[in-house]
Amino acid sequence: MTATETRFGVNLMPNLWDGRPATVGRALLARRKRLLDRMTEAGMDHVMIGDHIMFQGGLGNDGLTDAASVVTANDELDVYLAVYLLVLRHPLLVVRQLLGVEQLAPGRLSLGVGIGGDDRREVAACGVDPKTRGRRMDEALDLLRQLLTGKPVTHEGEFFALDDASVLPVPEQRIPVVVGGRSDAALRRAGRFGDGWLGIWTSARRCAEAIEAVVAHAQDAGRGDVDLRHGMTFWCGFGADKAEARGRVEPVMEGFYRVPFDDFERYIPHGTPGEVADYVAPYIDAGCSSLNFIPFAAGAEEGIDAVAEVRQILDWSV
Repeated sequence: MTATETRFGVNLMPNLWDGRPATVGRALLARRKRLLDRMTEAGMDHVMIGDHIMFQGGLGNDGLTDAASVVTANDELDVYLAVYLLVLRHPLLVVRQLLGVEQLAPGRLSLGVGIGGDDRREVAACGVDPKTRGRRMDEALDLLRQLLTGKPVTHEGEFFALDDASVLPVPEQRIPVVVGGRSDAALRRAGRFGDGWLGIWTSARRCAEAIEAVVAHAQDAGRGDVDLRHGMTFWCGFGADKAEARGRVEPVMEGFYRVPFDDFERYIPHGTPGEVADYVAPYIDAGCSSLNFIPFAAGAEEGIDAVAEVRQILDWSV
């Protein structure tokens, strides 16, 4: 994989996590349109959208609702939902929402799924026993795959029951489903059910090992012919130097995750665009075909421009 073959995306809504009052109504629509246009002008391939129900005291957004709003506000950018907490939803309802977004923007949606767990209260509040997340995800992913074919599905499992259930219309293009997570179980899940793997908080060496493991699991599951796509998500800070860049991303991360920044720092590229480019280049070498950035800079537009500069630097280095 080379830099020119790698798809770049920027998270749309980091302001949800920075402690500022939420933007609503026409002001929100205008801001979103402005940022989407900026991403298009900067040459981004996709918008990254996150998903949380009630993280750390109530923060969050519904990923598929936001995906629908993005594809109707911009005709060019793809949407990478990363990661959607499938484990907190019924797969039949999720497929109906997926098909709704796909009808609005055929071929522009990629779905990354995860089991959550950074805030166990979020999982429990949705009526899910945190201890069952892995088994529940495996069952949900299996059903998701079957339902997306449009064929009737009858199923009696540990968590879900369906009797001759089908959801139409079938998308003309298959919606890619990528599995996120750092555990060995997540890598097995990506190989068995996914179209690839999405990492976060992972070193470049571990990223390469994870990709190799997913490929092996896919082959073991008889899916060696699947065109797997892998990627990484980076929180990052941009500034004139490392100190300024750290000062922009550190307080947001500590406020959001409620752990010291020192625990994350080795996985958070921060500094000038050149320094961030140097940090992420080994992940492209490891086999990542997409990179998602959650940037903190002097402003949202400046963050988009900084990611675009990272891409330019990497393209020039090829």
